[in-house]
Amino acid sequence: MPELRQNIITREWVIIARERAERPDQFVQKERPFTPLPRYKPGCPFCLGNEQLTSKEVYRRSGDGGWKVRVVMNKFPALLPEGDRVRRVDGIYRSMTAVGSHEVIIEHPRHDLSPALYTVDEMTEVLATYRSRYAELRKDHRVEAIIIFKNHGEGAGTSLQHPHSQIAAMPIVPTQIRTRLEESIRFFDEMGECVFCRTLKQELVERVRIVYEGEHFVAFLPYAALSPFHLWIFPRRHSSSFDEIYEWELPDLARTMIAVLGKLYHGLKNPDYNYSIRSVPAQDGHRDYSHWYVTIIPRITRTAGFEFGSGMYINTTVPEESAEFLREVKIP
Repeated sequence: MPELRQNIITREWVIIARERAERPDQFVQKERPFTPLPRYKPGCPFCLGNEQLTSKEVYRRSGDGGWKVRVVMNKFPALLPEGDRVRRVDGIYRSMTAVGSHEVIIEHPRHDLSPALYTVDEMTEVLATYRSRYAELRKDHRVEAIIIFKNHGEGAGTSLQHPHSQIAAMPIVPTQIRTRLEESIRFFDEMGECVFCRTLKQELVERVRIVYEGEHFVAFLPYAALSPFHLWIFPRRHSSSFDEIYEWELPDLARTMIAVLGKLYHGLKNPDYNYSIRSVPAQDGHRDYSHWYVTIIPRITRTAGFEFGSGMYINTTVPEESAEFLREVKIP
């Protein structure tokens, strides 16, 4: 029969629809018409040699013959760096100036790559860029929250095929982040430990939802995964802000992400997905009760009326079975 599971970190309930559950291999994407992408595309603003087509560059990591990673201002930003953070109150209505930053991370000079196919060095360069920009944007007193995210594939919201991700620095803490922070504080007050550390400890004991283990990072499906193949990557070491990651930990996070994305790429035939890095609010320092982590959500099902009407999700896979499927995927 169906089972309701609660995510202890978010306090959200999820329905694991066992009677409607599909086997993990039923989520393998249908073969798409394959048209090889070129290494270089003349009109692509992110390709090596087309730098004049992008907005202002704010950061780069240089390499032999050019750059390895570039960061530019988004041409169509959701937030702008100019101006003051001004709140307005008009009766019951609240508004604020949309100050902050919205940057694009161009992950690789080549047009035809996917993160699942990066080398460890290439992914490390991307992660080092994330850390550098995160630390820099955190210095802005107007910024309350920083979100690093990637949209891979049309179904995940991307509009350009060239590998890229984004970073948004906002003047408020979004409700979802604040709610999860409050829950982690409540757990720490009641139990005396970080709920993320406690969750990782339990997953390492049970081992049924773990997909990949690195020296410093562990990838697993949450007990109450919101959707099929929903994944988390946790640092083994407690750290609350993403920019607390050490230089020598970056290659292991790169290996972990390549392994997980590679299993999705080869096991599910390159599904669309989103990933994001969740962290404490930008103006917070180290916190004993909170933990940064990476979340990856393949876009292989659709959100429907039940989810919109209830705020709950129905997962038609069993997380333990999905984890087993991914563990067994061999990466060429």
